[in-house]
Amino acid sequence: MHRLAAGLAAALGAALVTSPAAVDATVARSSGFASKKGAIAPETPHEDDPPLLGTLVQTHTDERVPLDERSPTADRFARLLADRVTGERRELDPKLLELIRSIARKHPGARFELVSGYRSPKLNEMLRKKGRRVASQSQHSLGHAVDFRVVVDPETRGVDPRVLEREIRELGWVGGVGVYTLSSDWFVHADVGRLRRWGG
Repeated sequence: MHRLAAGLAAALGAALVTSPAAVDATVARSSGFASKKGAIAPETPHEDDPPLLGTLVQTHTDERVPLDERSPTADRFARLLADRVTGERRELDPKLLELIRSIARKHPGARFELVSGYRSPKLNEMLRKKGRRVASQSQHSLGHAVDFRVVVDPETRGVDPRVLEREIRELGWVGGVGVYTLSSDWFVHADVGRLRRWGG
């Protein structure tokens, strides 16, 4: 009986270490900033882990995921940015995650507050009916856009979206960039559509 229990515990431990959930675990920390932890021993970073670039925070659910050169995976990024009403998700253009990584290299350790990613046609139409300035054929509904803020100091509301727009363009981004600087809307929009710029 003792040998059976030990074998079961070992098998469960191995399943936890190798499961995708363990590799793509979320980070829950009161400050909103993640620290890179190994899946096997959460107290000590694994020597093979790439350096932490920042923390991705889903603003509607407060879900937190570490950002580095390998994480999150494309699938995990899509789950994090799934439609907030229907739960639907769509694969996001890989350039969006690479853009966030590039911005993170300029602001190491920052918190990236993800305002919007994939938007289902249902959510898109709902926002339009509420009078929000939302395109009927939104890049969000194609999985081609992300809206985000960058918070370096938790005592502030984040890097000015106009500064982020400049940094995005300096990286050679040739898609759309929207800048929202109202107290109710403080973020930058980036998409892989045609080259254009707007403010909101």
